[in-house]
Amino acid sequence: MRSMRRKDREVTDINEKMEIINNCKVVRLAMKDKEGLYIVPLNFGYSYLDSKLTLYCHSAKEGRKLDAIEENSEVAFELDCEHKLIEAKLACLYGFYFKSIIGNGVASIVENMEEKKIALSLLMNHQTGKDFTFEDKHAKAVTVFKVEVTNFSAKEYK
Repeated sequence: MRSMRRKDREVTDINEKMEIINNCKVVRLAMKDKEGLYIVPLNFGYSYLDSKLTLYCHSAKEGRKLDAIEENSEVAFELDCEHKLIEAKLACLYGFYFKSIIGNGVASIVENMEEKKIALSLLMNHQTGKDFTFEDKHAKAVTVFKVEVTNFSAKEYK
C-alpha cells in the first residue's frame, strides 16, 4: 500500500483505528465488473480477530454487486465519520474535521449457515448496539458477503 502523504494525520494505533471503524456505520465498497468501476454504500458489521479485520454486509439474492464479486473478488473500501465544518473568514481557510479508513480486501459470498448467522448478528450489533440471533429461515432470505481485509489505513483531522 502506498505511503500516506499527510503523516501528521495518520492514525497508527490499532485501538484508535478500531474506534473509527466502530463509529462509522456505512462502508463504501468499490468493485470492478464488465461494466466498469462500481461503488456502493452499505451498512456493515465487522470482526477483528487475531489481527485480521473482516467486514460483513448483506444484500438481495441477486444484482450487480454480487455479480461483480463473483467476477472479480478484489475490492477497495472507505469509511468516514465524525464530520464537522471548520469555518473561517476566507474561503481558502475553511476546513473539515473527519476520521476515515481506506483499504483493500477480497470479497466472497458467505455460504456456511452458521457464519452467515454470526455475520448478520455482527451487522445488527454494529448498527444498533443490540444483540440479535437469527434462525436459518431468516438467514436464507438474504445474501451475506464478507470482505477479508488485506490492508487498511486510518486518517483523522481534528
